[in-house]
Amino acid sequence: MDIRRATTVAELVAAEHLYDEPARAEWAERFLAAPGHLMLIAYVEGAPAGMVSGIEMLHPDKGTEMCLYELSVDEPYRRRGIGRALVEALREVARERGCYDLWVGVDTDNDAALATYRSAGAKDDGVFAMLTWEFSAQQ
Repeated sequence: MDIRRATTVAELVAAEHLYDEPARAEWAERFLAAPGHLMLIAYVEGAPAGMVSGIEMLHPDKGTEMCLYELSVDEPYRRRGIGRALVEALREVARERGCYDLWVGVDTDNDAALATYRSAGAKDDGVFAMLTWEFSAQQ
C-alpha cells in the first residue's frame, strides 16, 4: 500500500468510487485550490483503495485544528488496516502543519468507523448533536 496526497483533478476523479457520489471536475478543481483542503489516497497495486479528506479550521483564539471530513475504504480492501493507516497519515500531516488537534464527527452507531478511529489512537470526547441546514443542490 502506498499513501499519497492527491494533487490533480485526475487523481480525485480516479478515486470517485470511494465517494458517496460521482466526482465533478469543477468541484475537484475548487477542492485542490482551497487552502487547507487535502485528500490522501491509499493505492494498492496502483489502484485507489481508500481515501481520507481533511480540512484545516482556523479560529482566532484556538489556532488551527484539522477536521477529518471523510474516510472511505473500498469494500474489497476493508479490514486490512488501510483505514487506520489513512487516519494515521492525516494525523501526521496535521502535526506537520502545526494543528493542535485532529477531530472527527461519527454517528454513535457506526461501529466500524468508531473502531477504526480508536485503533488509530482517537479518544472519545463525548456525545454531541450535529445540526444541519440543507440548501438546494449546488449547480
